[in-house]
Amino acid sequence: MQGYFITFFTQQSREHEGMPIATWIVEAAREIGVRGATLFSGREGFGHDGRFHSDNFFDLEDPPVQVALALTGEECEALLNRCAESNLRVFYTRSEIEFGFTSDG
Repeated sequence: MQGYFITFFTQQSREHEGMPIATWIVEAAREIGVRGATLFSGREGFGHDGRFHSDNFFDLEDPPVQVALALTGEECEALLNRCAESNLRVFYTRSEIEFGFTSDG
């Protein structure tokens, strides 16, 4: 199948509509029928504001989180529309991909 690989980048403590943004994105994807999403917790990074984010024991500065999804074109547009309709502001990347399973088994 042809589609998109989309990754959303946020921090663990950022919330939208009373829940962590990463959880909100996963739930929104599930509601529109997306078949899977993966949530990654990062060790450290920095955002567009230049602030450092880390899960280091001595420097707990709101660790980074990524939500990654392989989507059809329709699913991608539906998810981005859901984010826009909900007024969610979150950085993302989107790349064209081919995806599928390696066997029928």
